[in-house]
Amino acid sequence: MLERDPVPNTAVRRLLTGVKRAAGEGVHRGWELAIELGAIGPDTRRGKRFGRFGRNSVICFPPNTLFNEQYIHIGEGTLFGPQITLSAGMVPGQSMVTDPVISVGDRCLFGKGSGIVGHLEIRVGDDVWTGHHVYITDQNHGYDDLTLPISQQVMPEKPVTIGDGSWLGHGSVVLPGAQIGRHVVVAANSVVTGTLPDNCVAAGVPARVIKQL
Repeated sequence: MLERDPVPNTAVRRLLTGVKRAAGEGVHRGWELAIELGAIGPDTRRGKRFGRFGRNSVICFPPNTLFNEQYIHIGEGTLFGPQITLSAGMVPGQSMVTDPVISVGDRCLFGKGSGIVGHLEIRVGDDVWTGHHVYITDQNHGYDDLTLPISQQVMPEKPVTIGDGSWLGHGSVVLPGAQIGRHVVVAANSVVTGTLPDNCVAAGVPARVIKQL
């Protein structure tokens, strides 16, 4: 341990310590209240912006990015952890060519810091769970035109589906065209680019089937 002089046990010091502890407790209680009041459910003003927001579903506070919610459908009993990103399109107010763009089933759970960014079609089945910081998208950036920055190039959207009862590990990424079957385990930090059949375990970059259940 670091060596330092002992703190004098004076009345002033005891008072300051008590004030700090009380203030710290107030911060924690205030944050817990903010989490409770800031949660988004089907009956909240923000929840009513969604195309569908099922019973007993919740987006925990604080969310990260939410826009064009009218193109997003959420089933019943689904939980999105804090700092979630749910967006349809590139900018708020954008008109989409499909509706819904993002559809999430019943009893799903998305970990903290995860994101679903859709442009055409992302379909997530029932009972799909993820770890933290999972990213799902149906559009990527192009890079073939050397006269344009990559940030200004886009590839065509490709629909994404994730089957019922699947599990996506921490930090996994699901890219355009990915078709994940039912009861599939995607290992942490894997990148899914193609088709994963039902009842398998997949891992790697890109993800490959390592075990058939």
